[in-house]
Amino acid sequence: MGRYVARRLLQMIPVFIGSTLLVFSMMYALPGDPVRALAGEQTVDPAQIAAMKKDLGLDLPLWHQYWNYMVGLFQGDFGTQIASGRPVADIISEAFPITVRLTLFAFTFTVLVGISIGVFAGMKADTLRDRGLLILTLLLISVPSFVLGFLGQYFFAFQLGWVNPNVSGEANWNELFLPAVVLGSLSLAYVARLTRTSIAENLRSDYMRTAVAKGLPRRRIIGVHLMRNSMIPVVTFLGTDLGALMGGAVVTEGIFNVKGVGYNIFDALRHREGATVVGIVTLIVVVYLVSSLLVDLLYAVLDPRIRYA
Repeated sequence: MGRYVARRLLQMIPVFIGSTLLVFSMMYALPGDPVRALAGEQTVDPAQIAAMKKDLGLDLPLWHQYWNYMVGLFQGDFGTQIASGRPVADIISEAFPITVRLTLFAFTFTVLVGISIGVFAGMKADTLRDRGLLILTLLLISVPSFVLGFLGQYFFAFQLGWVNPNVSGEANWNELFLPAVVLGSLSLAYVARLTRTSIAENLRSDYMRTAVAKGLPRRRIIGVHLMRNSMIPVVTFLGTDLGALMGGAVVTEGIFNVKGVGYNIFDALRHREGATVVGIVTLIVVVYLVSSLLVDLLYAVLDPRIRYA
């Protein structure tokens, strides 16, 4: 197990470098000049703009800028915002905890509700409740998240008054409930369908018939044999979905005015603040890599036949 984890950690290095290089190149290849945009429509001396670029290191070749960024990154320096002059690390330290709370809330909602209704429907496949689940999840998949967000605001905030339409700067847990439901709705639909399909297939397996023939208690048959084998595809999806929830929070945080990572990414893209975008995406890449490693390790827990050398 230890050798396998070490190999996976070494494999993460080129993936991390490649993904950050791709995002870095895309940001700095976009048209427009972030330094020139600071002046708006005012006339600025080109020599002054050139001096500012030199101070910020934007006059260097792309590979040199990326090298400087990576060197600073391993020293804890994520760069500096051009417009505000604030360190990107300070912006991330303020926004990241909010998005983490929102993501964990949405992830917990997805796991608990999605797996529960998936098991509920899969135990009685091709029945009325099973078809109802398929219709509900298809609706959730078909409706865009921004439509669900505005509908949630309209009914639960403006019509019923149960929640506030916008999240305050503190982003308390009770304020994040509705945004978390909206953010996790698409993932919930996929988790429910995966769980339902896996449960229905494993119920017809030979090992299930053998367990019943041996007279094992129903709780043990379902809780140990059926669930452990059925959760492998679900865990695979959930491992990658954790990072996807953080990246997909851009729309949800914009609708509910959540000052998190997604909100700051959108604002940085509008002002072409490359250092902010690359810094935030770098952390999301790390989340993806760590979650994929944890998923691989969970396989050995769910399926005793899997062994890592």
